[in-house]
Amino acid sequence: MQRRSNAYHISILAVLIAIVIVQNVVPFFGYIPILGLSLTTIHITVIIAAVVLGPKDGAIVGGAWGLIDWLRAFIAPTSALAPLVFTNPLVSVLPRILIGVVAGWVFIALKKHLKPALSLTFAGVAGSLTNTLLVLGLIGTLYRHAAAGFYQVDLSKLMPYLLGIIGTNGVPEAILAGILVPLIGGPLLRYRGHKQ
Repeated sequence: MQRRSNAYHISILAVLIAIVIVQNVVPFFGYIPILGLSLTTIHITVIIAAVVLGPKDGAIVGGAWGLIDWLRAFIAPTSALAPLVFTNPLVSVLPRILIGVVAGWVFIALKKHLKPALSLTFAGVAGSLTNTLLVLGLIGTLYRHAAAGFYQVDLSKLMPYLLGIIGTNGVPEAILAGILVPLIGGPLLRYRGHKQ
């Protein structure tokens, strides 16, 4: 019985990593352009891994996404900014690992006190904001002068500019995660509970 449970766990982990790879490769699947914005959906897969399999496996799936972003920054950058900042694993890999850690632990802490759907919503929002705040915060901290030049903004206006990106991209991504994580994660958790 334990062997079957481990095989199920590993197969779900492998499927989620495969989904992250597909989201990175297939246009408009992992990054959806809407009204001049590019909304990321890959973090939702990482958050689902964290709430269904736990923070450690969420970190593994997030790490897979971060490694793909890091490699792409060298060989096939997705933007002109990518070779400048995403070649640094502190910006490309670490925040993606922490999505899984934060979302998983938020879910574990809240599921004892809240309904499952609400716990999943908070975990989704927390994981999404972890990614946004860490990536942009690290860009603002580590690449302050380079990013100001790239964005063609006055250095004193860089932080307000990055905060604007949080408002235009980060908030919609957090709302999307707050909606989709319970819709996808809830049935997976029920099915996983049934399988064990």
